[in-house]
Amino acid sequence: MNEQSPHTPSRRKVLRTTAAAAGTGLGIGALGSVTAEAAAAAPVEAPSTAAAAPRRKGATMAGVPFAGRSTVRVGLIGLGNRGGSMIGLYLALPWVRVVAVCDPVREKAERAAAKVVAAGQPAPAVYTHGEDDYENLCARSDVDFVHVATPWDSHFPIARAAMLAGKHVGVECPVAMRLDELWELVDLSEQTRRHCMQLENCCYGRNEMRVLRMAHAGKFGRLLHGAGAYNHDLRALMFSPTYYEGPWRRRWHTQLRGDLYPNHGFGPVANYMDVNRGDRAVSISSFGTPALGLAEYREEHMPPGDPSWKESYIGSDRTISLVQTAKGRVIRLEHDVSTPHPYSRINSLGGTRGVFEDYPERIYLEPDHKDDRWGDFAAYAGEFDHWLWKEHANPPGGHGGMDYIMVYRLMQCMQLGLPPDFDVYDAATWTAPVPLSNASIKANGAPQEIPDFTRGEWRKPRSGVDSVKPA
Repeated sequence: MNEQSPHTPSRRKVLRTTAAAAGTGLGIGALGSVTAEAAAAAPVEAPSTAAAAPRRKGATMAGVPFAGRSTVRVGLIGLGNRGGSMIGLYLALPWVRVVAVCDPVREKAERAAAKVVAAGQPAPAVYTHGEDDYENLCARSDVDFVHVATPWDSHFPIARAAMLAGKHVGVECPVAMRLDELWELVDLSEQTRRHCMQLENCCYGRNEMRVLRMAHAGKFGRLLHGAGAYNHDLRALMFSPTYYEGPWRRRWHTQLRGDLYPNHGFGPVANYMDVNRGDRAVSISSFGTPALGLAEYREEHMPPGDPSWKESYIGSDRTISLVQTAKGRVIRLEHDVSTPHPYSRINSLGGTRGVFEDYPERIYLEPDHKDDRWGDFAAYAGEFDHWLWKEHANPPGGHGGMDYIMVYRLMQCMQLGLPPDFDVYDAATWTAPVPLSNASIKANGAPQEIPDFTRGEWRKPRSGVDSVKPA
């Protein structure tokens, strides 16, 4: 899946300091219980010692449309595994122009520029002069949208630079690594009137969008619980000398203990439950296993003298978190990239009328099914597949087509002047488990407040990924 200040810190500096800063100043309190009946009438309270949300510095960006334009001009920053695979999806859309590309590795930027020319577009501007050259791309007057696909530590400073330069920005997961950074992105989006979005492709998976529409149609009854994960054996890739540009992803396991990559699991389930659109995530409690998998893999596969032998891994092999919402619902999140297991995002939703579970996909709903036997999820495709999947039945690109659906829909919203399907509040909420799971684990699982990044706007229903097809 995704890999993913005027004086921007270097990647090495951010990697050294992020873990120390994550979780500082976070209140810890007891989470009260709530009955099913009371949940519908009164919101669950966040931990009582949590700090209040900072004062809003600009108007909300919830539901704010893009300014429509006939052509959407895109700049891409980071052209490795992820960014290099995404450029073709933008080039597949006739109303999109790729006008600039940026990567400190010149060969990657030149390969991306060649793809643009091969697609019949003018040669894009190329920025390859060091790690800060993205600032010059963001300063261009002919860029409407910036796509960020760089190592995690640089996501925040690049998104910040893009908005300050007047650009809308989409960031691969996670959008930032610290709570104060999440708040700053929210404030900057509101101040600059530019959208900052988490490019969460899993929200556009065919199964996820079908479950979303079924949930909104009441097929699951009243929603009670859900689960999402990023359980993906990345050991070989994290120790590969060529897959990542340096060992940046593996080194996060020496810096931070917690859920390093919650977005793929959290985003879809948050959509099912209308988080930030009628419900909100209130608190998170996290627990982590010992960190043994990466060290064992290194012992078996890495030669003596390899630089990885200087590393000490602290990141939990498996982190399990429980998120409670204001309506009393529970979301389970898991993260495990360090042990052998088949790929799974879990992707489960349950309510008073039944349950869906993915990997493999199966469903049980009353009155459709009986005798405790799973039903055929494909039977719901005709009625409940999202219009995007009906319109693009065999989309190009990776991850089963969800990447293309995400890019198509975002560029469509920009062209037609529609609000984006998700915004900076979703980006901050879906990423908050990164620092907060670390804080909870250090506090022996004590619940941590998930801030109300919307500052009360979550109480107002509004549109999201379950969109209506434009006329």
